[in-house]
Amino acid sequence: MEPGDREPLVRKASSSYRTFPESSVRRLDKEYLRSLHNKRLYLAVFAAVLGNFSFGFALVYPSPVIPALEAHPSPALRLDQHTAPWFGSVFTLGAAAGGLSTMVLNDCLGRKLSIMFSALPSALGYALLAGAQGLWMLLLGRVLTGYAGGVTSASIPVYISEISHPGVRGMLGACPQIMAVLGSLVLYALGKYLGLVLDWRWLAVAGEVPVLAMILLLCFMPNSPRFLLSQGKEEEALGSLRWLRGKDTDYTREYEQIKDSVRKQSRRVSCAELKDPFLYKPILISGGMRFLQQLSGVTCILVYLQSIFKKTSVILKPEYDAALVGLVRLFSVAIAAVSMDKAGRKILLFVSAGVMLVSNLTMGIYIHFVPASHNGTIANKTLVSSANLPAEPTNYITLIPLLATMFFIMGYAMGWGPITWLLMSEILPLKARGVASGLCVVVSWLTAFTLTQFFLPVVNAFGLEVPFIFFAVISAGNILFTGCCVPETKGRSLEQIEAFFRTGRRSFMR
Repeated sequence: MEPGDREPLVRKASSSYRTFPESSVRRLDKEYLRSLHNKRLYLAVFAAVLGNFSFGFALVYPSPVIPALEAHPSPALRLDQHTAPWFGSVFTLGAAAGGLSTMVLNDCLGRKLSIMFSALPSALGYALLAGAQGLWMLLLGRVLTGYAGGVTSASIPVYISEISHPGVRGMLGACPQIMAVLGSLVLYALGKYLGLVLDWRWLAVAGEVPVLAMILLLCFMPNSPRFLLSQGKEEEALGSLRWLRGKDTDYTREYEQIKDSVRKQSRRVSCAELKDPFLYKPILISGGMRFLQQLSGVTCILVYLQSIFKKTSVILKPEYDAALVGLVRLFSVAIAAVSMDKAGRKILLFVSAGVMLVSNLTMGIYIHFVPASHNGTIANKTLVSSANLPAEPTNYITLIPLLATMFFIMGYAMGWGPITWLLMSEILPLKARGVASGLCVVVSWLTAFTLTQFFLPVVNAFGLEVPFIFFAVISAGNILFTGCCVPETKGRSLEQIEAFFRTGRRSFMR
């Protein structure tokens, strides 16, 4: 066949590097569309990301609960300026432990069973929070829900990336963040109506619902074809891929590509192999992104959101502000999900970091220069005690911290929120994906724990503007890191991405 009689395969239709006759292109393009319209794939993703809904719900649980517990009549449950930071931050310590255990669970149990396993500590943690009779029960409940969140943080993105088609992997990879945001928003909404002195217990009861729904649905979902092949279960892996793509598609060709990739990486990682750029480069990039993501301050802002708004005396009530920020976050993640497979990952990361930089800088400058009469009477003294202070706005200039926070959350949710998790699951090599994803989660949540633990003491000692200026500096570093280190993975199969890191040839990413 002459070159003129052939044309390159439509990029969407295949991750192969060969060319096909025009009739094959049309046939594969139809199969590609059928595979994208297979509803079973989206059902499997939905079942998995219910774990992220619970994670988002548990993460911001302290936001409406800390003010209620600060005013609790029982000394055994009442929080003060020493115990409130622990109640807010100990969740991230549990999440780090969850990520550490996932380094083993992901490769032993598999991605799906690891997600299902997280339901046990999550349900137990919510039960302890709902029935707490002392501070130790509150803290243990937070640790257990955090542990479950660490397991799902490391397992769900990997599971989704391994079952997704390259053409929709970006959109589906944003679903964990969408569900986490939705979980936070539901918590804020419930906190508004159940936020009385004792009714905070019902927030924990409500957290049990998505956990039970997740484990029930996942019982009927397949495991990852790549994991099954790594365990030598070829027939089960083929059946899993057929279920995910549809029996009328050319799933066998994709199966052979996955099988070939798994065969090349059948051995476990040795210490000597860690010197190979094929392994250490994607691990360093993923770990660096998780580290910078948390240093940008998102966990601190989400955990202490209502307290920050009380302190800055914005024009609306703090619970309304928190719900408004949650809506903005949900809308922004949805934008990222739609545009990620069109605009690409890197451009969204650049825009995201730029918006976070401007927002944090604006917040820091506002808090530093706006007079105390415009910014609350105890402007830069404490966050914790602000639960008992009046939050009456004195000027419309107090809209600035609300708008700055909204834009920060918008910027984060459009890029450094969902894309960091997606890229971690895309660029990590299969033979190290289970261990490395757990390691990245450990890095992430140890960083988050350190920040949330020291956030309130720093604010009390130096003022609220200091953390926001620090977050702005980190956001500038995010821009540099994206430009220098992050590869573009839009539309690439996992096998293409692995080939790029193995050879260093950018032609494999085209």
